[in-house]
Amino acid sequence: MTLAHLRTLLERHQIVIYLVFIGVGAVLSTLWPNIAYLQAALEPALVFMLCVTFLQVPIHELRLALQAHRFLGVLLVCNFILIPLLVWCLLPLLPTEPLLLTGALLVLLTPCIDYVVTFAHLGRADARVLLVSTPLLLGLQILLLPLYLHLFLGTAMSSQLPWAPFLDAFLWLIACPLLLAALFQRLAQRYTAAQKINHCLGAMPVPATACVLFLVITTTLAQLQLALELALSLIPAYLLFAVLAPTLSWWLARRCALPTAQARAVAFSGATRNSLVVLPIGLAISHALPGIAVVIVTQTLIELLSELVYIRVMPRLHTRTRQGLTD
Repeated sequence: MTLAHLRTLLERHQIVIYLVFIGVGAVLSTLWPNIAYLQAALEPALVFMLCVTFLQVPIHELRLALQAHRFLGVLLVCNFILIPLLVWCLLPLLPTEPLLLTGALLVLLTPCIDYVVTFAHLGRADARVLLVSTPLLLGLQILLLPLYLHLFLGTAMSSQLPWAPFLDAFLWLIACPLLLAALFQRLAQRYTAAQKINHCLGAMPVPATACVLFLVITTTLAQLQLALELALSLIPAYLLFAVLAPTLSWWLARRCALPTAQARAVAFSGATRNSLVVLPIGLAISHALPGIAVVIVTQTLIELLSELVYIRVMPRLHTRTRQGLTD
């Protein structure tokens, strides 16, 4: 079997692969609660997943994505105006207790800056423009999150939040994988061995994503067992968000006549939240366990399952450019 055939086979059956890894992770987490020590492997797994994803995107073409001003404008309006308005509408379904509501707002108001690129790539979205937008998304959510929390909660809770995890996430989950991918692409242009390795890594995005899903499930499921009733009460709000966020984001992208691949990227970004980054922020708040952890982890699990639907549905969506061409 050739690598190209293997890659095609993995991408064709990726939904089943992800569900199997999620199921195995859930079983192992239930049978061996101490398996949560695997959390130390989560960040390296994320770095590897993003690195092999970035390898699929020619780094030298990223400068072209910077010229997509209309896409960046739509992306920012989606994540920092449209999605907060959606969250405001969902407030009656979210916990009223300030600590728990803080956790829900932390995760729902912050756009993802890491594995959304992988899912966008798998869902036939424009991963290049989404990748180049991650520093902007990160910077704006750091600046705007205190404002949003003040509007939703008041200043008491927003003043307790630490911001170092945001900067750590950008450094280790975005900058390092991107630099490694750029370096490896440059080596592949000069050396045959590096070119062969690069070709082999082309089959790795699906296994790497499956590994991350497995680690997320095994390391977070135990938190849900500490407050199962709370987790169940959050499901309606999170399910509504999982349906409405990509739908509204796609609607906005279509109204702005973005090309299909860019419109899909906006939909992925609107639906995918920064749970892996805000979890340590939430846990740094006094008396966070188990409440805030459960609020964030529940959203993570529903989002991951939703992503499996998105990568199947998104490639079927099409829009029109301003020139009236269907792509």
